[in-house]
Amino acid sequence: MTRAGPRRITGRMDPTDAIRLPAERRWADELAALDKADTHPRPPGWALSARMVERFIIGSGDETIEGVTIARKLYGHDVLVQRAITTLASDRALLLIGEPGTAKSWLSEHLAAAISGTSLLTIQGTAGLTEDQIKYAWNYALLLAEGPSERALVAAPLYLGMRRGQVVRFEEVTRSPHEVQDTLLQALSEKLMLVPELAGDAGVLLARPGFNLIATANTRDRGVNEMSAALKRRFHFETVPPLDDLQEEVRVVRSQVTDRLKGGPAEAVVLGDDVLDLLVTTFHELRSGRTVEGTQLSRSSSAMSTAEAVSVGLHSSLHAAFFGEGVVQPAHVAMQLTGTVAKEGDEDRKVLRDYFEVAVKPRAARQLGEWTAFYAARKHLS
Repeated sequence: MTRAGPRRITGRMDPTDAIRLPAERRWADELAALDKADTHPRPPGWALSARMVERFIIGSGDETIEGVTIARKLYGHDVLVQRAITTLASDRALLLIGEPGTAKSWLSEHLAAAISGTSLLTIQGTAGLTEDQIKYAWNYALLLAEGPSERALVAAPLYLGMRRGQVVRFEEVTRSPHEVQDTLLQALSEKLMLVPELAGDAGVLLARPGFNLIATANTRDRGVNEMSAALKRRFHFETVPPLDDLQEEVRVVRSQVTDRLKGGPAEAVVLGDDVLDLLVTTFHELRSGRTVEGTQLSRSSSAMSTAEAVSVGLHSSLHAAFFGEGVVQPAHVAMQLTGTVAKEGDEDRKVLRDYFEVAVKPRAARQLGEWTAFYAARKHLS
């Protein structure tokens, strides 16, 4: 095994050296293949037809397209994907809502990449978000030197999306203040943006075909800054539910953990099927408040999402690689659980300890493989 030397820092970054590539770069070969094979009508301004956008999200199965197998990006929500695509082809914006960690942002990113060729026109909703971070700002040096001009205007994501005819993403829209949210109203209803500082036609930006907006909001934050009725009318709402199918969730967690370990020091770590099934079952049961045998459980107030299960799987794999024998054991999972389940305090720690007594102990008593070792590892619950 060769050891990489210290990385030389230069002024320009090599895109292949990024921690994470945006969807349009990561799946560039798939998008190129879909574009080449696309014989279906494309909505105005779209890079692909609606059918090929769907294929990009849900995959091609065993079929290859132009010699490329299209990987499935989202599991369990095929009809929801079709509805989302249909909405974006209309004059309505799309709002994806759901529990934290249900892949709303993931779906938003991949829809934007397939429809517009870029997922980077993104607004991140925060309490400190301002209108100029959504629409436009000014280069003050140029503004002072020559007054308001198109050259001095610094375009923000909404302005760029309208000018280019591309999809804009607004993550966690309900975390931004009401008055900032309502900045979207004119763009979504009239498909134009006024720039009062510029004279004549330069002060009126008309959206090009292909422009639309995908917003996300998690159900735990929706009440932080509830959207106005006027803004709600501009959106079509789609709820992204957690995965109900245990085996589908197992497939998602395995593929995501494997992908995140790829190319790193823990790439060769072994995450066995039994341990993976134990991990996903634990999350599935704590999320639903019921064991697979039907026993009632206390529910954690933390989000026991598939994304959190992936995180525990990843951390368990890294722990096994760095401090173990390179094989993920039930004890590694137990060590990582507290930081996910007990985010809200002592009450959630009690929920986790109760889970081990109500759900894990009976399985250990029946000597059900990894569950025995999992119960023995309860000492790691802090």
